[in-house]
Amino acid sequence: MIRPMYEFTKITTPPALHEAARIAVESSLKVKKNEQVLIISNPVADVASIAAALYEAAARVGAKPVLIFQPKKNQFGFAEPAVIAAFSATPEVVISLSTEKLGKDSKGIAKPYQHGKSNYEHVFHLLMYGEKLTRSFWSPGVTIDSFCRTVPIDYPLLQKRCAKIKAVLDEAVEINIRAPGGTDFRCTLKDRFAKADDGDFSCGGKGGNLPAGETFISPENGSASGIIVFDGSISLSSSDLIIREPISCTLERGFVTDINGGEEAASLLKTVVEAEENARIFEREGKIASGLGDRYARNARNIGEIGIGLNPEATITGNMLEDEKAFHTCHFAIGHNYDEDAPALIHLDGLVKDPTIIVRAKGGAETVIERDGELEERFL
Repeated sequence: MIRPMYEFTKITTPPALHEAARIAVESSLKVKKNEQVLIISNPVADVASIAAALYEAAARVGAKPVLIFQPKKNQFGFAEPAVIAAFSATPEVVISLSTEKLGKDSKGIAKPYQHGKSNYEHVFHLLMYGEKLTRSFWSPGVTIDSFCRTVPIDYPLLQKRCAKIKAVLDEAVEINIRAPGGTDFRCTLKDRFAKADDGDFSCGGKGGNLPAGETFISPENGSASGIIVFDGSISLSSSDLIIREPISCTLERGFVTDINGGEEAASLLKTVVEAEENARIFEREGKIASGLGDRYARNARNIGEIGIGLNPEATITGNMLEDEKAFHTCHFAIGHNYDEDAPALIHLDGLVKDPTIIVRAKGGAETVIERDGELEERFL
């Protein structure tokens, strides 16, 4: 007898999930009648149950939802061809509910899509950030508990907080972050602009996570220095985990030069090395454009993001989708950045607890965003 590759668990949609799905569809995405809604997920609880609830919520407002299941994908995995093909319909709304990742676009990574002066390695990013025809949210690793608890929040308040912090970061030329665990980080932000994951995904070109709740920015390439001590949780190639022994990363000229600690540090180093090796393998296999293997490998140690958690219902659970939104934390990502000028095969978020975050503007004025994990009053 041939055994199926995947066993579909019974899809259940409790009342709280129905309500959270309604809020996501009607309040965050503002889905309209007759809009195409593409939902991509895996045949695995809890994401399958959430995907079903979102399908129902979209159908109730008169939209045209389509739900696709594909096998699980990790940091190095590629989306199924049928999933990539579905984007050719140019859906107004895309929802990605992956157990781990949506998956890379094999065509796009081998020959990036061009729009204006920008290149995009995924057709989803082309529709979102280039052509701005699609709006979206993506929730890798989301659970029913997290979705029901962290999605029904005060979005106008969240949007005000995110906007205030974004305004300060946009004017900043330098940022310094210290924390009790030993973090002492500094980078410049020249020509960098922050992004707000504030739950308002109501028009083309807007997107982010649900749960929402962070403002983030990419460092100027080559500028990050100091030390990051991850002491909350961290994402690896195929899992997220709560950190029991802090992971210390030394930085020079924008890159991680040393990773020290216990078993979790060893796991992080293993993922980074795997990304370096796979970059060169992918180039040989034609999965990365010729001549770019070394660049992807080098950026496996790049500091690609600084983010500030702003969702009051989020806690550190060992699920990075929620963890990076938690109050009293900031996070850094190793790998790919959000300005599309430091490509890598990985984007590994790691949390730092109780940070003090200070930015300096061009004229020299300093602004404290957070002190010992508490937002300054002007940002509340």
